[in-house]
Amino acid sequence: DVLDLAAGRAAGGIAVLLERRDGRRGEWKMIGEGDTDADGRLRTLMPEDASLEPGQYRLIFDTRTYFAAQSVRPLYPTVIVVIETMAGETHYHVPLLVSPYGCATYRGS
Repeated sequence: DVLDLAAGRAAGGIAVLLERRDGRRGEWKMIGEGDTDADGRLRTLMPEDASLEPGQYRLIFDTRTYFAAQSVRPLYPTVIVVIETMAGETHYHVPLLVSPYGCATYRGS
């Protein structure tokens, strides 16, 4: 979920990239992308047949375009969140709270 704290509503239309870190080279490889819906959710970030393997993942949120549509220039044009998944855990919910001048994230349920 992405929530716009300044507007007090879901943040629809934010482009999101999902990348996985290659353990051997340390390079990031894109494995998913999409835009948040009207509820601020992106339910199809990974292909349906893909499994979430243990490792490091990076979520990249394009907040510049979202706020530009509101004629606002954000301090954080891109928000990058890196998480590390563990063996045996298959579900991760990573909400992002944004405003033009701040952001926060946490592990959701």
